[in-house]
Amino acid sequence: MDSGTTVKTAAVADVRPSQEITISKEVKVVPTYDNAEEQVYETHNGLILPTEEEKSTLRRVAGKMPASCYYLCAVEFAERASYYGCNQVYKNFIRAPLPPDGNGAGAAGPKSQYTAGALGRGSVVATAMTEAFKFLAYALPVLFGWMADTKYGRFKMICWGVGICGVAHVIMIVSALPPVLQSGHAIGPFALSLYMLSIGAAQFKPNISPTVMDQSPHKVAHVIEQNGERVIVDPEESINGVMLWFYLLINIGACFGIPTTYLAKIVGYWAAYLVPTILYFMLPPLLWYLNSRLVKQPPGGSDLGNVFKVLGDCFRHGGLRSIGRKGFWEQGKPSVRAAAGDTKQYTYDDQFVNDVRRTFQACGIFLFQPIFNINDGGLGAAANALSAGMQTNGLPNDLLDNLNSVSIVIMVPVMNHIIYPLLRRWGIKWGPISRMTFGFALCTVGSIGFSVLQYYVYQTSPCGYNATTCAEIVPEGENSLSSVSYSWYAVPIILTAISEIFVNVTAYGIAYTRSPKNMKGLVSSINLFMTAISAAIGLATAPAISDPYLIWAFAGPTIAGGVMTVIFWFTFKHIDKEEFVINTGADDFINTDKESDEERAKQNTKTISEKS
Repeated sequence: MDSGTTVKTAAVADVRPSQEITISKEVKVVPTYDNAEEQVYETHNGLILPTEEEKSTLRRVAGKMPASCYYLCAVEFAERASYYGCNQVYKNFIRAPLPPDGNGAGAAGPKSQYTAGALGRGSVVATAMTEAFKFLAYALPVLFGWMADTKYGRFKMICWGVGICGVAHVIMIVSALPPVLQSGHAIGPFALSLYMLSIGAAQFKPNISPTVMDQSPHKVAHVIEQNGERVIVDPEESINGVMLWFYLLINIGACFGIPTTYLAKIVGYWAAYLVPTILYFMLPPLLWYLNSRLVKQPPGGSDLGNVFKVLGDCFRHGGLRSIGRKGFWEQGKPSVRAAAGDTKQYTYDDQFVNDVRRTFQACGIFLFQPIFNINDGGLGAAANALSAGMQTNGLPNDLLDNLNSVSIVIMVPVMNHIIYPLLRRWGIKWGPISRMTFGFALCTVGSIGFSVLQYYVYQTSPCGYNATTCAEIVPEGENSLSSVSYSWYAVPIILTAISEIFVNVTAYGIAYTRSPKNMKGLVSSINLFMTAISAAIGLATAPAISDPYLIWAFAGPTIAGGVMTVIFWFTFKHIDKEEFVINTGADDFINTDKESDEERAKQNTKTISEKS
C-alpha cells in the first residue's frame, strides 16, 4: 500500500468496525491453527509475515528457488572446472623440468618416480608465479565488481570475463605443445595465458554469486502451511541452500583436476590443458540461453560516495575514539543530524546507515579469512613441496590435492539434506558466526596435520632436511623419497576441505545480504580480495618455501589460525542473535529494478499496525 493509506480493519474481538488506523503493511485476518479464534497478521505483497512469537516458535524451512538459480550454478561449474582443471597442474608445470625418461610433452615414463614437469624453474618461481596469478584473480575483482555495480551490470561483466578466459585457454594449449616446450621458449606464452586467465576470472567471479542470489524470490520471512504445519520460509535458509549447491558445483568442477593430473603425468600438458578448454566452450551457449531468463540487477550508480558521507558524519560528530563503540553509527543518521539542527539535505535515509554498519561488520568478518585460506592447503607451494618428498608409488604427487573437491562434493549433500534439516527440525539455529567459527577451528586442526607430516618426511628422507630436492642430489636410480606414505597426505586435505563448507559458503551469503543494493558486487569482491591477501603473503614468503624451512611454513600459520578462531568468536558472536535481513528491501522481490531512498524514507514513516 502507499504511504498514508487508511483502511478499516477486519472485525475481531474488541475492535469496532468503524475504527480507522494507519498501517505500514496490508492486514489479513487468518484463522489460527486450531480455528478457535481469528488472528490479525501483517502481510506484504500477499505474504503472511510471522509475528514475534512465531519467529521464536515456528520451524524455519528453505523456500523453493527458481530454475535460473541452478542454471547459473551450472555456469559456475563449467567456469570453475576449466579454471581448476588447469590450475591443478600449474605448480609441477613450472617447478619441475621435463622428465628425462618422458615424451617431451611433460609426461613421465611408465612407472617413473619422476613427477610430470615442463619449465624446470624450481619451487620459488613456481610459488611466485602461481601466487601472483592467484593475487590478480582475487584482487582485480574489487575493480570489476565496482564497475559492474556502477556502469556495466553484472551479467555483461560475466560475459566479458568468459570471452577473455576463452582466448587464454587456447594460448595455454599452444604453450604446452611439445615443440614449444622443447624450444625452451614456453614460459612467454604460458605467462601471458596465465595472467589473461586471472583477468577473465576476476571479471567473472565477483558477479556470478550475487547474480545467483538476485534470482531468489525470498526476500522476507513469511509463513506458509506445509503438510499441515505452519512454518516460516526463511530467506537465510533459502539462500544458504542454493549457495551450498553453488559451492557443490564449484567443487564438482574442481574435480576435473583429477583427470588433468593424470593426463599431465601420462600424455603431457597439452592434453591436460585441452580438456578444460573443451568444457569451457559450453559457457557461451549457456549464457546466451540464460540472457532473457534472468532477473538482472541493472547498474544504478554506486552507493560508495554515500558511504564516505556517512563515515564523514560519524567521524566528525563522534570522533576517532568512538570507532567500534555503541552509538558510533547513530551520528551518521540523517534523523539524528536533523535533530541536532543540521540543515544539510541527504540523499539517503537512516536505513542506509544501518546497511553501511552491517557492511562494515561483514568486512570485519572477512579480515579473518586470509589466515584461514593459507591453512586451507598450505602456504604457497609448501604442500606441493611436501608431497614431492613422500612415497607416492608412481602416483602423481598432486593427485590427492583433488580430495579437497571430492570431500566437499560428498559433504555438501550431507549438510544440505541431513544435518541442516535436522537442526531446523530440532529448533537449533546454527548462525553464520557459529558456522564460520567451527570451520576455522576444523581448518586449524587439519593444518596441524601438514606440520606433522613434514616433520616425519624430513626425519625419514634419504636427504634429511633436503627432502624436496632429493631426486637432484642422490645418484640416478637410487631412492630419493621418504618412507612416509603419500596416503597420509589425504587427512589434512579432507579436514581443511570440509571446513570450507562452513566458512566460504557462509561468507558468500554475508557478502550479499549485509551490503547495500548498489554495492553487492563490490562487497562480494572484498570477500574474494581476502584470497588475494593470502596470495600476497604466499608471494612475500616464496623464498622461504623451500628446504629446510617447510615445517614452519605450515606451523606458523597454524598457530595464528588457532588464536584467530578464538578472537573471531568473541568479536562477532552477537551477530548470530540478529534477525536475518537482506539489504535489498522487501519490495525487491516484486520490483527488482528500482528502489529509491525517497521510497525507503516514506516506508520508514508508516505506522506499524498492531493487534487491537
